[in-house]
Amino acid sequence: MHGLGRTPDEMRLLGKGLNRAGFTVVGVQLAGHGGDEDELLASGWEDWYASVEAAADDLRGQVDRVFVAGSSMGALLALRLAAMQPTWVAGVGVYGATFRYDGWSAGWATRIAFLLPLFKRLGIGRDRRLLQWPPQGPRDERLRESFGRGMPSGPAGPIDRDGDSWHALAETVKLARDVRRRLPAVLAPCFIAHALDDEVASPGNADLVARHVRGPVEMLLLADSYHRITIDRERRTLIERSADFFDRIAREARIARTAA
Repeated sequence: MHGLGRTPDEMRLLGKGLNRAGFTVVGVQLAGHGGDEDELLASGWEDWYASVEAAADDLRGQVDRVFVAGSSMGALLALRLAAMQPTWVAGVGVYGATFRYDGWSAGWATRIAFLLPLFKRLGIGRDRRLLQWPPQGPRDERLRESFGRGMPSGPAGPIDRDGDSWHALAETVKLARDVRRRLPAVLAPCFIAHALDDEVASPGNADLVARHVRGPVEMLLLADSYHRITIDRERRTLIERSADFFDRIAREARIARTAA
């Protein structure tokens, strides 16, 4: 699952890598995403989660076991599915989880984020945006330009856009509150990957997940990437480690089934 205001394209390289490693892969386009901002603002976090649950329900009838993974806000949706449907999910990929907007480019954002649901309820700030200090996107400037051109809407679209709408961010704040309460219900093994220099969400977000989920945890901290780790300089490491993590779970499940 992709992040807020993004599309499955930001997960495409990861998906292709996992597919080459032998996995069936589905990229979920979340409700309200892929169109204009009015469509995004007409949706809420419950709609985004419904997209995830529907896709997982469809997939689980076609494969031996289901692994779920997401980037940024998508990582929260992945964790929620694992908490809500523990019998469906064999493992979770948690990439750049964003419970708090406390990265180095967030500025004063982290100090007002908790107010955004109230602003939305009162109709305040629909056209306002929470800006970030540049650079945005991959750490590598050439990658930033290349991936900006290759994604829908071009350089002004999914990567180099003018910040996120207050009302869309209000939904991510509500989602984060819900998922944080549910973390102890996550029993599946979690592969948690995060950039040490994440400009959007500090590594403290990864620590939060590791401390509160009840399943086994494996951590990967990336030293040469920004927030969009699925497309940044260390994406090959992310792909290899993700494939290895999911493959080990699958092998252990096969061994356990054979032993039984």
